[in-house]
Amino acid sequence: MLDFLSDYQLNFLDKILLPAIKATFEMLIYSTILSVIFGFFVGVLLVITNKGGILENRIVYRILSFIVNVVRSFPVIILIVFMLPVTKLIVGTSIGVAAAVVPLTVSATAFIAKLIESSLQEVDKELVEAMHSFGLSDAQVIFKVMFSEALPSMLSGVIIATISILSATAVAGAVGAGGLGSVAITYGYQSFNDTVMYITVGILIILVQVIQSVGDWVYRKMKS
Repeated sequence: MLDFLSDYQLNFLDKILLPAIKATFEMLIYSTILSVIFGFFVGVLLVITNKGGILENRIVYRILSFIVNVVRSFPVIILIVFMLPVTKLIVGTSIGVAAAVVPLTVSATAFIAKLIESSLQEVDKELVEAMHSFGLSDAQVIFKVMFSEALPSMLSGVIIATISILSATAVAGAVGAGGLGSVAITYGYQSFNDTVMYITVGILIILVQVIQSVGDWVYRKMKS
């Protein structure tokens, strides 16, 4: 089926492009899962400790909000470099997929936390108060009422965050993380090979379209 490809093209596909796609998927999947988990809990803490929240605590909210905003202010490539000592301490290396997952997760966690916070804040406060009056505990109100009401909006936020993480994996490739970003820089830009650049960009575009389409489909199912 691949007889029309030269030996060089087959070698490039097998030894460089396919492993890069695999590395990109690994960075995307691990970073997304971890950042959604951490981001959800940080987002919930921001909501419940904010003014008027179930467990209002302005000091906790301001500290947490400050940390989240500081992380969000870092461009991804700067955050990756800035976190190199921490990354090496956690995973034992400062290059490769595992090393990229750490700063990507930190960056995405802050982003997702704010999206989760915004989604949960959209829940009708009168509904929350009504559920409290029916005897539901704080945990039940958060996870059974607020979470249920905000789920479609949170899903949209996660899809946006996932696409942002995918873009960040390409940036991470420029500083030793591997993946499609590394291929585009090393074998495309630095080698003056426009074809490789077009291929990697095309693959990233396809991935974005697939992620967005799946997310839109799930969102419509949840809203229907």
